[in-house]
Amino acid sequence: MKKRLVIFDLDGTLVDTIDDLALSANHALGTEGYPTHELARYRAMVGGGIRKLIERALPEQARCEASIERVRREMVAWYDHHDTVHSRPYPGISELLVDLAERGVAMAVASNKYNAATRRIVAHFFPDVAFVAVFGQRKNVKLKPDPMVVRHVLKAAKIGAGETLFVGDSVIDVETARAAGVESVAVSWGFCPRAELEAARPDHIVDHAQQIVRLV
Repeated sequence: MKKRLVIFDLDGTLVDTIDDLALSANHALGTEGYPTHELARYRAMVGGGIRKLIERALPEQARCEASIERVRREMVAWYDHHDTVHSRPYPGISELLVDLAERGVAMAVASNKYNAATRRIVAHFFPDVAFVAVFGQRKNVKLKPDPMVVRHVLKAAKIGAGETLFVGDSVIDVETARAAGVESVAVSWGFCPRAELEAARPDHIVDHAQQIVRLV
């Protein structure tokens, strides 16, 4: 079936955000007196939202609710002013979005990043793209892989699941697409090792942004 809607994950899919996330987490950890990490280690910590990132980054003995919340607040306060310093769209992404728009394909973003940062980053890097919805983590909405956010996008777009692709870089994204009954596209350029993506059995794996055009 021809696809009329493409839903994108944000971090690791549209934008390489890992350095800004890592630096912000290290700032928060250091401020609260905890050990920091090499930036590359954060690639294995992202994927479940800021709170989950902090939980993974803290020493095991410090992973209590109070500590997680203190570090989370410090990280968000810093990240809100540093979320586009080192982040950049992946190669070919801007061209892909233009191409999809010219073909009349609707586009949306569904991320586990908190909503304010999700919307701010999308507006900063893709100001001319008319997304039908941009959803990050919101109150009373379960995080991916729960399909709730995809259902909200489908409702906003007024497009059916069978006419939709969900594009992401993680096993969580593949599981989200499956739970929502939409076709999944895993990208190999993000934060998740390709072997893990293959084990999740997405409908498609792509290595270059332009390959997505062939799937709509």
